[in-house]
Amino acid sequence: MSSPFSLEGRTALVTGGNQGLGKAFARALADAGARVAICGRREDANRAVANEAREAGHDYVAFTADLTDDGQVTALVEGAASALGGRIDVLVNNAGVCHHAPAFEVTDEQWDDVFDLNVRALWKMSRAVGAVMRDNGGGSIVNVGSMSGIIVNRPQWQPAYNASKAAVHHLTKSLAVEWAPHGIRVNAVAPGYVKTDMAPVDRPEFQRHWIEDCPQQRFALPEEIAPSVVFLASDAASFITGSILVADGGYTAV
Repeated sequence: MSSPFSLEGRTALVTGGNQGLGKAFARALADAGARVAICGRREDANRAVANEAREAGHDYVAFTADLTDDGQVTALVEGAASALGGRIDVLVNNAGVCHHAPAFEVTDEQWDDVFDLNVRALWKMSRAVGAVMRDNGGGSIVNVGSMSGIIVNRPQWQPAYNASKAAVHHLTKSLAVEWAPHGIRVNAVAPGYVKTDMAPVDRPEFQRHWIEDCPQQRFALPEEIAPSVVFLASDAASFITGSILVADGGYTAV
């Protein structure tokens, strides 16, 4: 019997797949057997990640796109579906941005920047790829939320990001219920503190609240979150939809 965690014969598109969590997600999906496409705004970074994957035996398809531009979203999904044999079985909505500032200092431009990418682009990508999945009999969408959609991070304030991730969590549930008849599962993974360029988890001024308040007393690496994405994408999660899988070392449990 084949493993229910296997993605052999499946295709996957990972947004923001050229760095941090997205890079780890793309590699884990490929290691599980999926044919992977990645996208990001920076062509040089896309090319570098694709070359790195090739050295590991994986043949990524890389696209350069700004997901806040509806025309580029359409072109990306059409191009990815064509490159992946006419189907996209797995979509990982990972692309995101965060501005760190107290509420009284957040500008309208920063607020719009966060919601345009973290929520609106995710919505547009989900609809476009969801239509491809519907026409092909189903698929799995994995949104990247955050424990920031559940708690309020301190002492580094980020109200726009927190609100955007709460929106991602509820949009995940809304699409899961509506699209279940189409065979499309929609779930989210909500990471805690993970060492990436976006989260300076090893800075000493954050040690007290970010590390010491975590039951596991540490931060995670991207490679520790990636298996959760593979799980949600695979048949091992065939009866799971509308769920927010929190991977935070127990932070939200206390």
